[in-house]
Amino acid sequence: MPRTFAPDALSPEDSLTRLREGNRRFVVGDGSALRTWHPGLANPQSPFAVVLGCADARAPAEYVFDQGLGDLFVIRVAGNIVAPSLVGSVEFAVSEFGTRLVVVMGHTHCGAVAATVDALAHGRAPESGNMRSIVDRIAPHVEHLFDSPSDPSARLAAAVRANALAVARELRHASPPLQSLVDHGRVVIAPAVYDLETGVVTFLDEG
Repeated sequence: MPRTFAPDALSPEDSLTRLREGNRRFVVGDGSALRTWHPGLANPQSPFAVVLGCADARAPAEYVFDQGLGDLFVIRVAGNIVAPSLVGSVEFAVSEFGTRLVVVMGHTHCGAVAATVDALAHGRAPESGNMRSIVDRIAPHVEHLFDSPSDPSARLAAAVRANALAVARELRHASPPLQSLVDHGRVVIAPAVYDLETGVVTFLDEG
């Protein structure tokens, strides 16, 4: 990656604090994410965090973390999966803007994860090959949850969590430049789950 990090780039720890504080404002109703255009947006951007999240209409990262235009580099795709173009988008943000925090954000009641769980449980894969390609990427992350009996709702919740954790790991391994930056402590990749019922984002412990 050609660009070095700017000396004043926000650290991963400070970036996480900023996201947590924004999510707290969002949850208690003090948020101000509905911001309008303002002068300077055409200037070079410097987002302090990358968010790889789901395309679900209920999970816009700018709202959830109460951040304004230009604050986050957001990549959204059903099931917050890893695919080459998405990895490239993360690499672009990290290399071009010096962004040091990457958040992989799943969410409760995720339709893509639910479709995957359903396909594994009942063999009902989507008829569309394009949609099936999403299920096929999620399935290896959650199939171990069928090793023991579980309530369907509990299994779905566990699958959302497992998928976020696996995608964070997969993102590193899919990108040697990102892996190197993580290994050297320059970038942090943080998995998280956004709860649609409470609004709270929980950052997950990968240990």
